[in-house]
Amino acid sequence: MTTAFRVHADDNVATLLGDAEGAVTIIGGDALALNEPIALGHKVALGDIAAGAAVVKYGIAIGTARVGIRAGDWVHLHNCASAFDERSGGFDGVTGASKDMVYD
Repeated sequence: MTTAFRVHADDNVATLLGDAEGAVTIIGGDALALNEPIALGHKVALGDIAAGAAVVKYGIAIGTARVGIRAGDWVHLHNCASAFDERSGGFDGVTGASKDMVYD
């Protein structure tokens, strides 16, 4: 089973150490059922995160949930607005392409 790590005790997300489907083991904790496949290096919600609530990693808010996020959900641009990059709200949730730039 793939593992994931929680950087800080206050974090509500963990980072995957490999591609995962079905479940992951949180280092130093229990197994967590995944609601969808999640790729290496991406974040998984450790518990439910309400729409508008902080997404916490490194013990600090790194973003805000755009919608309600359930425990086991992939946390990324499609459901989390970055607290560090105001442009992240304009990224396509599927491709990651910026919506404020024209690509020819």
